[in-house]
Amino acid sequence: MGAFWHPFADMGEVSESGEFVLHRGDGVWVFDENDRRYLDATAGLWFANVGHGRRELAEAAAEQMKKLAAYSSFGDFAVRTTLDLAERVASLAPLAGAKVFFTSGGSDSVDTAAKLARRYWHELGQPQRTVLVSRTNAYHGMHVAGTAMAGIPGNREGYGELMPDTAVVSRDSAEELRATIERIGPDRVAAFFCEPVIGAGGVYPPAEGYLTEVRRICREYGVLFVADEVVTGFGRIGGDWFASGRYNLDPDLITCAKGITSGYLPLGAVIAAGRVAEPFFRPGAGVWWRHGYTYSGHPAAAAVALRNLDILEREHLLTESKRLESTLVRELARLTEHSLVAEVRAGAGALAAVQLTEPTLAPNLVKALRKQAVSTRVVGAGAIQISPAFVMSDDEARLLADGIWAALTDLRRS
Repeated sequence: MGAFWHPFADMGEVSESGEFVLHRGDGVWVFDENDRRYLDATAGLWFANVGHGRRELAEAAAEQMKKLAAYSSFGDFAVRTTLDLAERVASLAPLAGAKVFFTSGGSDSVDTAAKLARRYWHELGQPQRTVLVSRTNAYHGMHVAGTAMAGIPGNREGYGELMPDTAVVSRDSAEELRATIERIGPDRVAAFFCEPVIGAGGVYPPAEGYLTEVRRICREYGVLFVADEVVTGFGRIGGDWFASGRYNLDPDLITCAKGITSGYLPLGAVIAAGRVAEPFFRPGAGVWWRHGYTYSGHPAAAAVALRNLDILEREHLLTESKRLESTLVRELARLTEHSLVAEVRAGAGALAAVQLTEPTLAPNLVKALRKQAVSTRVVGAGAIQISPAFVMSDDEARLLADGIWAALTDLRRS
């Protein structure tokens, strides 16, 4: 076993069983070092929206790197590529007067939004509003704030109290959100963090009317609504750039990453509505928000993001994501007939999960799927993740469903 320490891994098991080493990718396929191909059911980690092997994204990075690979954006420094990307993202976001703060990825974006929400209330003369509310099954990254807000208990275990003033409510109960705000005190709650479609916690599309109601509750109590769109942003939800648009959320803040570059370079962002950004942009206010990252607005990453957005638009991939929604619902539905499948959760863009009747079998199913030339991973409590690139064809979706059925059957026999 080598020196690499894998994230989210039982390293004892990895050391014993060995690594699954990939070599290259093309569209919805990835290849191991023996050049055996696997249907990539996860688009890397929810991110390869335009698919693997896009040479023009590598060329976009190279073109920028030849001019100026990176530079700080602290203070008044900027690179034109980064400024152009901010304008492009702001124009796509379903927020009035949007401002864009760049990060290095999703966990950065969540922690940035957590700090911004608290600092916003400080600037409005309400510094006591520090409580951040999230939901069960929620995954908000693995930095301090995101871990403290995690609705997946295992992600919080072993660290002690990382951050005070957080609360978790049931993922499908608007009334519990209301009761929690009233119990804590509306004048103490800063923000509600909400994945429009829960991702790593198991892929749970929202119940009918839930998002509308929690958004209304946040408005009623003056609580900032933060849409965590690290997974759902940039077309993943089907037909819209953001789930916030599809579900008419009008959030105060959007966190995003992954699909902004299709994962070709690390980049994330927090998109703030003009009403939230205003105290920080007011001329003469002298507000200096002491927050940022070395690679905030990294020019090469910005160049890749701009080209990635070009591809999404040129190839109508948001429409293709919507097509995939229907295709996955249709092709995966037959898996519910298998004795090892409890349910299939689909119907919210290019996202789905196959839930097993015996959750402990999920890691074995992942291994069995590799024998069927399918690469995926476990999410939630015993489900497997389906979040393919938007370029997946209907035939490839059928191959995916066939592979899952065959792996389930092999697993039942073993």
